[in-house]
Amino acid sequence: MLNLTGVTAGYGSTTVLRDVDFTVGAGEVVALLGPNGAGKTTLLRTATGLLRPSAGRIEFAGNDITGRPAQYFSRGGICLLPEGRGIFPSLTVRENLMIQGRGRSLDSSIATAAELYPVLGRRLRQTAGSMSGGEQQMLALARAYLTNPVVVLVDEASLGLAPLAVDTIYEALGRLVETGVSLVVVEQYVQKALAIADTAFILNQGVMVHSGPAKEINIEEIYERYLGINA
Repeated sequence: MLNLTGVTAGYGSTTVLRDVDFTVGAGEVVALLGPNGAGKTTLLRTATGLLRPSAGRIEFAGNDITGRPAQYFSRGGICLLPEGRGIFPSLTVRENLMIQGRGRSLDSSIATAAELYPVLGRRLRQTAGSMSGGEQQMLALARAYLTNPVVVLVDEASLGLAPLAVDTIYEALGRLVETGVSLVVVEQYVQKALAIADTAFILNQGVMVHSGPAKEINIEEIYERYLGINA
């Protein structure tokens, strides 16, 4: 569904990704793991057209889309939920849903979001930035249901959230997977990501050092070898 081949990318004269291969199949859940600064966010930005690679090829549904603008990726069905919530904090929940829903009617967007997260239906007039971190992430995740994407890439969905809020977010991701959407998860809670993933990729210093079935991943090795944590 989404395929990056030999991709090199970075910012200005700084190269972050080096000859990276990354593949997401139809309906597949992929965990993208690695230490801070490994290039995970850069990979997601490149895979969604926000960053143009200096080398390599990006294919979506068999078509070469390398170098296309970000809106082409989005309109084609690739949805990025960035780190840091990805909402408009100064706007109300209603206004955020209006923007997220694009061509959908506002009533339809509100109904879908409220069914997914009832708290959003009760906070329509509230400024999005005044909600809790978990509620803001719920609002961000609603976009993945409103835009009917084919591939959803989520960057650190649980960052800064309480454990109970993390569980709620992953319940929503699980329901999203059940719709047949392909999902890429960058996650600090390695076990959470691997629990829903089919495939795991490990990125380290801009190089893809591992790819394979998620169930075959050795958690202790990930922590010690790639995340620098003594398991």
